[in-house]
Amino acid sequence: MPATVLCVGFHDAQILDIAGPLQILSAVNTARNTQPPAYDIKLVARRKGDVPTTCGLVLRAAAGFEDIPTTELKKLDTLIVTGGAGVGRAAADEKLLAFVRRAARHARRVVSVCSGTFILAAAGVINTERVATHWSVVDALRERYPSLTVDPDAIYVRDGRVWSSAGVTAGIDLALALVREDWGQEMALQIARRHVVFMIRPGGQAQYSANLRAQAAGEGRLGGLLAWIVEHVGEQISLSVLAARAGMSERTLTRVFRAETGVSPTEFIATARLESARRALERTRQPLTIIARRTGYGHVERLRRSFQRALGVSPSDYRARFNSGSHGVRT
Repeated sequence: MPATVLCVGFHDAQILDIAGPLQILSAVNTARNTQPPAYDIKLVARRKGDVPTTCGLVLRAAAGFEDIPTTELKKLDTLIVTGGAGVGRAAADEKLLAFVRRAARHARRVVSVCSGTFILAAAGVINTERVATHWSVVDALRERYPSLTVDPDAIYVRDGRVWSSAGVTAGIDLALALVREDWGQEMALQIARRHVVFMIRPGGQAQYSANLRAQAAGEGRLGGLLAWIVEHVGEQISLSVLAARAGMSERTLTRVFRAETGVSPTEFIATARLESARRALERTRQPLTIIARRTGYGHVERLRRSFQRALGVSPSDYRARFNSGSHGVRT
């Protein structure tokens, strides 16, 4: 028997939150090319028919919530709840929330993509779990549902039967993990290759966030200091230098830094250097020795270790994948 997958859509859902995971799961059906298929996939919504998405394209729900009988829900394998601009209205829609509660009671696993975590939380399906969501709504989710443990960096998280992912394309990463659980590593690799995506994406969603953190700090106590760090990553930046620039003791700076950014000064500097090196690899053909020196690593080996630790790839491999001059061809 195929595993039943129901994906909940709503007005102004993010189309990739829906299409990405469902494409990966349906690809297993294609790869196996047998009957019955691996997954029986259905998009459901408030009513059968059109589901307008944020990009203007319209998807079609195969059934409305009231069209799904309890007998079908009792066979439910995976419930997927997606995010998008309309998630606020969806999380206040009692008809939608009632269906999510009812379906989640029977599902073997419950999945949220992007800001779909707000819907699961509003429905009471998640309460104290560790979850992921899009980086832009991490603080809002924490504030509204403080009992949840929100991982700001994870591409996806599994906590028991609850799976959750960061924004948009991270739903593809999560779906590949579902395939790996259901059908094994080789099948997941085959699907990843077919769709030209990472089997396991290097790094987390906050891996390139130093500039974002600096912008978010704005005119706060550390706003100017964070911007200075980003602009001076090639220099030797010590805690004492930062404390002097901020006019604080090292102990006070460390406390304020973590309170305003969520990371230590050392972690922020490491992220800023990684960002700077990443941009150089993407946009230039400079030798690694020069990039290492200009981004504060000093030596290529330190640059290489940083990339392996944070992203799981070497600087050369990263350049081959993402430098526009490589035209998508690995050298």
